[in-house]
Amino acid sequence: MTHYSLEDHAQATSALAQLKEKWENYSGNNPNKFRAAMESAKARLLTISTELKAAGLLERNPAEERDALLDAEFPAARSKDVVTWEGRRFMKRFSPAATSLSGKTVIAWNTYWEELVD
Repeated sequence: MTHYSLEDHAQATSALAQLKEKWENYSGNNPNKFRAAMESAKARLLTISTELKAAGLLERNPAEERDALLDAEFPAARSKDVVTWEGRRFMKRFSPAATSLSGKTVIAWNTYWEELVD
């Protein structure tokens, strides 16, 4: 059971959209204006979405469903680990979902499985 609700997801989505709108309407010359807040909002939305999808409250797309099955089958997989599943090879991958203002610190990671084609 998750401690997030669909209302939390809607609020996080709305907060991110409002920050993006503020950025688009900003006419100053500070290129980093709202960036830290947007990155934090993206990380929060990712966390909420991931938990709601795991609980079955949000629908996963086919790739996310496959990734969830692979994660369940190979829970200890680390970055760039290659596994064979249902006769196909997959590599565990990570990419930054949100970073700090400097871009050097990752606040949240996207994880996914990449199918390797020989």
